[in-house]
Amino acid sequence: METIQRELTGFARRARATAARMHPDLSLVSYTILAHLEVQQDCRATDLAAHYLLDKSTVSRQVAALERLGYIERRVDAADHRVQVLHLAPRGVEILAAAQIRRREAFQERLAGWDADDLSRFAEYLVRYNQDAAPYPAPDPDPDSTADPYPAAPDPDLAPDPDLDAPTD
Repeated sequence: METIQRELTGFARRARATAARMHPDLSLVSYTILAHLEVQQDCRATDLAAHYLLDKSTVSRQVAALERLGYIERRVDAADHRVQVLHLAPRGVEILAAAQIRRREAFQERLAGWDADDLSRFAEYLVRYNQDAAPYPAPDPDPDSTADPYPAAPDPDLAPDPDLDAPTD
């Protein structure tokens, strides 16, 4: 167990450092938000906070920064005009695509010496580990998806936050 703990800690550190080098314009949280919006097409900021178990103020800061950079935009929700939903802006689509290409290339380079059986076992173990660590089981993951297949359990008491989701003039 000590080896597993040590190696997972090292993995997390390398992942953060590598993410910062591969796409310096995006923090890991920012990248995750953009990838989530790519898959979901639209969502409220409070939905992001609940999904990733992040504090609303953290999401609010990230959303504001991404909006200032032109990576995301807010639109009035067609179903409830009192609420705004977040969408990827064209610049967000571009930077996310570039980051995804760099990430895929880095993984391919890092794992180039592994044979197919090792890669298959490694993928199976990662899926199993993440499924066991999730608050509830995720659907079968799409290997090409960048979205987090292991969302946090929804909070039934989480209501829209007027500071995050209300329309701005």
